Amino acid sequence: MSENNGELILYRTEDGRTDIHLRATDGTVWLTQGEMADLFETTKQNISLHIRKIFAEGELSEEAVVKFYLTTAADEKRYKTMLYRLDLILAVGFRVRSPRGNQFRRWAGTTLAEYLVKGFLLNDQRLKDAERADYFDELLRRIRDIRSSEKRFYQKLRDLFKASSSDYDGSAHTAKTFFATIQNKLVYAITGRTAAELIVERADPAADNMALTNWVGERVRKADAVVSKNYLDAQELDQLNRLVTMFLDFAEDRAMRRIETRMADWIAQTDRFLDFNERSVLMGSGRISREQMEAIVADRYAAFDMRRRTAEALAAEQEAVDELRQLQVEAKQLVSARKRASR
Repeated sequence: MSENNGELILYRTEDGRTDIHLRATDGTVWLTQGEMADLFETTKQNISLHIRKIFAEGELSEEAVVKFYLTTAADEKRYKTMLYRLDLILAVGFRVRSPRGNQFRRWAGTTLAEYLVKGFLLNDQRLKDAERADYFDELLRRIRDIRSSEKRFYQKLRDLFKASSSDYDGSAHTAKTFFATIQNKLVYAITGRTAAELIVERADPAADNMALTNWVGERVRKADAVVSKNYLDAQELDQLNRLVTMFLDFAEDRAMRRIETRMADWIAQTDRFLDFNERSVLMGSGRISREQMEAIVADRYAAFDMRRRTAEALAAEQEAVDELRQLQVEAKQLVSARKRASR
């Protein structure tokens, strides 16, 4: 297991004295022995004893509930640590027989189970309580960002138009062309450019991260470089997310009211929606096709990636030189120390 250990879920004990961060990955959560000791308010040695008994009695298979992962410590060295799956955490909690164990099992069976299934958890009462710190606006911003992601937007529109369009054509080419038209109109409404025009204008092989403002993972990939949303600044991204959310609500309302609309009419409805919201309306398909954009970005990404690889190689060489110099300094210091000791 690498340093990408999934999302951290905070569990706070009922007495409020201990916070435990569980690593959520592979559809479950994981803890170390030390974290289990803190969770169940016991010693690491006691946890280790229970784990050995669980494996010895065949209650759980070690291969199924144990994983290794690597972390980088403050000294820059990488260490391998063992993580234990939820099944084993619960088994240990049952054997410890402490109030903490009972509390955690109840929490895991309700709150945690809902999170692992749905991928999110809402504290409805907290969000409704106006006296508490208000995170509702942040929640809405995050939901808008998710809804405007290309895959989510495509899926939602497909479902809505399938339900409300009397001549819906779901064939791959027709559907992609139709949804690209809708997407272009929304991107143009915010930036004054189609998605392809925006990407060609902003993709810069000489800039850090190719001038992208958003991407998946630690490194910019070629797939990230052909997504228009990844080039938007914070203000543009917020406006696009809001516009997409309003448009989806508009389309969903028409679908729920069983208002039949032909596919071509949906283009006109999109223009009407944008005009009502005082946004620029794209006429035509723009100056650059997606195929042209992808060819241009492929060349630029190749140049960017070459520059990145060269910089990484130079950095690695410099690191090796620095380490050699440090070894030489340490060697000289050792020789000097030995000479002083022999006098």
